Amino acid sequence: MTTRRIGAVAAAAVLALGLTACGSDAGDTGGSGSTGGGDTAGGLKIGIKFDQPGLGQKKGSEYSGFDVDVATYVAKELGTEAADITWVQAPSAQRETLIETGQVDLVFATYSITDKRKEKVSFAGPYFVAGQDLLVRSDDSSITGPDTLDGKKLCSVTGSTSAQNVKDDVPGVQLQELSGYSECLPALEKGTLDALTTDDTILAGLAAQPEYAGKFKVVGKPFSTERYGVGLKKGDTALCEKVNAAIKKMVEDGSWKKAIDANLGPAKYTPGAGNPPTPDACS
Repeated sequence: MTTRRIGAVAAAAVLALGLTACGSDAGDTGGSGSTGGGDTAGGLKIGIKFDQPGLGQKKGSEYSGFDVDVATYVAKELGTEAADITWVQAPSAQRETLIETGQVDLVFATYSITDKRKEKVSFAGPYFVAGQDLLVRSDDSSITGPDTLDGKKLCSVTGSTSAQNVKDDVPGVQLQELSGYSECLPALEKGTLDALTTDDTILAGLAAQPEYAGKFKVVGKPFSTERYGVGLKKGDTALCEKVNAAIKKMVEDGSWKKAIDANLGPAKYTPGAGNPPTPDACS
């Protein structure tokens, strides 16, 4: 597990006050980050999700998940040890702002590369290709894809487009919206819901939690393409190229697969087509 970095400035202030240093809550951007142009001396501020099991999750002062493992590997290749990373919560709606305002240097947060986002930030990667899929009970063989959802009860999160996409294609599906994906799992386990839909990586992370071991499975027939990239300051080609080189090395030395197996393997998840991906050219 990695721990939060306390920046040199913050540490000096703490010593001056004679207090014991401790990490702050989500959104803390203490410590110096990169100065652009690929210079990462002094550590990195990295944005991740704090509430996605198997991908980016914070428990106490501990951080875990595939995104965290990839970020930690990349940071080390850039010269920043795990203990010198400042982890910053990066909710989906705030990722571009965090990058543009310098609150983070990099974002690893199931961050799909899109043309619209490229108007505000640049991307390294992708480091993973995900796709929308379905999570069902392990003993349910009746659901094999969206076309078998007619009459079934499908769970999603309020405001999510994932389930609505399915409903548009399968009008007979009964859509139930809850406030979070984790809330769908107890109902799915009891049989009051039949399936849950979102990115296959998120589904695998949910199913890989110890309390749900062996109870759920990802159908394994993704019906969209989500290319997870590393968000960074727009136009910082030097840093982008360094991140891409680190991603390539992680794939080549087997660390990428080990991270997948460790974080999503308990859900018997197998990466879909396009994995491991080749990073795009930086621009």
